[in-house]
Order: sequence, then C-alpha cells, then structure tokens
Amino acid sequence: MNLLLSVAFVVCWSSGFIGAKLGAGSADAVTILMWRFLPLALVLGTVAVVRSRAAWRGLTARDLLRQCVIGALSQSGYLLTVYYAIQLGVSSGTTALIDGTQPLVAGALAGPLLRQYVSGRQWLGLCLGVTGVLVVTSADASAARGVASWAYAVPFLGMLSLVAATFLESRSRGAVAPSVAMTIHCGTSAVVFTLLAAAAGAVVPPADPSFWLAVGWLVVLATFGGYGLYWLVLRRSGVLRVNTLMFLMAPVTAVWGAIMFGEPFGPRTALGLAVALLAVAVVRGGAAGAAEGVQAEGASADGASGEGASKQGRTEADCRTEVDRGAQPDGRTEAGGNSGDVPGPRADNGTRSGPRAPRRQPR
Repeated sequence: MNLLLSVAFVVCWSSGFIGAKLGAGSADAVTILMWRFLPLALVLGTVAVVRSRAAWRGLTARDLLRQCVIGALSQSGYLLTVYYAIQLGVSSGTTALIDGTQPLVAGALAGPLLRQYVSGRQWLGLCLGVTGVLVVTSADASAARGVASWAYAVPFLGMLSLVAATFLESRSRGAVAPSVAMTIHCGTSAVVFTLLAAAAGAVVPPADPSFWLAVGWLVVLATFGGYGLYWLVLRRSGVLRVNTLMFLMAPVTAVWGAIMFGEPFGPRTALGLAVALLAVAVVRGGAAGAAEGVQAEGASADGASGEGASKQGRTEADCRTEVDRGAQPDGRTEAGGNSGDVPGPRADNGTRSGPRAPRRQPR
C-alpha cells in the first residue's frame, strides 16, 4: 500500500508541470492560474466556515498577514514563474529540475543566514545539484528553437521566491494548522492572480476545451491529488520518505514531457538528471550517518546508565526527528517546495530547530 501511495504521489505532484504545459497554448499564465485558484479558494473557504472553524481560533492579525506574504511568495510568485517559463518554451522537465534545487539552496543558505552548521557533504550536494541543473538547462537550450536564453532564468526566480518564503516561515513563532495555511495561501493566490489577470485584460477564459481540461487537471490531480497524497504519505511513512520522493519529480516530469509533448530528452539531459540524483545521494548519505550516530549515542548512554530509553529518550523515532531537524528543508511544501536530506525547514508543526519550509503547493 505504501508503495502504491508513493507512486501515486510522485505522479500527481509531477502532473502540475504537465498541466501547466497543457494550458500554455490556450491562455495566458495568469488566466490559467486565476481560474485554477478561484474555485479552489471558494471550496476551501466554504470548508473553513462549515467544518474547520476551530482550527482558526487563536489566529492573530500578525499570523494572518505573515501567512498571506508566505502564500504570495511560495505560491503566487513561484507558480507564476513556473507557468511563464513553460509558456516561453522552457521544457517542463527542466523547470521541474530547477525547482528541485530549492531544498539544496535553502539548506546551504541556512548556514550563512541562520548561523546553522552546514557540512561539507551538504555543500558538495549543492554543487552537484547546480551542476546537474546547468547540464540539463544547456541541453534544453541547445535543442529548443525560438526560446530566449533569459527564459531559463525565470524558473530560478521562482525557486528563489520559494526559498524566501522558507526563511520567512522559519521565523514564525507560532504554528498554524496546515488546513488554515493552505486556505490562506490559496485565497491570497486567487486575489493576486485575479488582479493580475484584470490588469492584463485576461480575465475571460477562452472557449477552447483544452483550457478547461488543463484547469481540471491542475485542480484535481495537482492540488487535491498531489497535496492530499503529500500529507497522507507523510503521515504513513515519515518526512524522510516524502522528501526523497520529491527528488523523483524532475526525472518523471522530463520523461512524461518527452512522451506527451515531444520535449527534448537526450544523453545530456539524462546525464544532468543523474548528476542531480547523485547530489541527493551524497546529502542523504550524510543524513544516514548522522542517524546512525544518534542511535549509537543513545544505545551507549542507555547501557551506561542502566535506565534505558525512559531516561535518555533516544528511541528510533527520536533519532529520526533529530536527523530531520538538521537535515531536511522541505516537506515541495505547501510546499514545495520540496526535499532531500539537507539541513533546514520542514512543513510540519513547528518542532524543527532549523528553518521550516512553506507548505509546498503542487504546481
């Protein structure tokens, strides 16, 4: 069952990039995003009023404003750049891979910005990840026709927007329920995209059936499927499992885009994806070693004291939690966000000592 859920999660989350490609030929990015988030915000708002009012109690104006800003960065800014890049001709696989570097960047920046320890393995993983992105991007740019070179910088801006949201949420003092945060983020995005569409004169949806196919695809598969399965897999298998699965999105999206849209997928693309996955393996190896060290420390302490786990509190779950605190930046979030075994945030209840990632939204 866990395997089936994991496969479904990877497919549904990756479908967000494919849905963006589906709608790219029928309407502007702001039109697609407006009609994606308007009905979603209405549904979530109705649920909040009818069934989830208790979760909103104690939410201050400061918390609400902070979540609106986080939503604008992690959802509005991030998704707009992803959709715009795909409309400019950047392949869905390249866009997904650039997005996938967010956990590595957030983990590395946790050192200089938050004065947290970043190991040599983690810096090596970041360098390998960036190398993989450059290889895939160069392969995509050489195979594409009529795509401006600056278009490949657009998804990087979205990734940086997600990183900024990561560190903003890490400074939140109080925990906000995931259902509340998602409702605020989607409501904020609905307002932002409606205003942008109105300013661009792109509010009216096209009559093309492919537009509504793309919107339905994004709402059902990417949002409810991807985001819902994210929390289900997280609850059943833990954050390490989810964050590892997040790094499968880029290769799955690249293969899917090549089959469905004929996007380039040559030897250099495969090499770049392999280098990016190697980056994950390097960082994950460091996290696994840390887990073993924590477990060994707990076992030796228990043996010396003779008081067992009741005194030391070093159960296997505790060991995993300690590793997560120092090794995980994202849960592609609410966000993806989003993510390997590098130091940093996680979309959880605020128990982590490092920066928490915004709850990553399916693309």
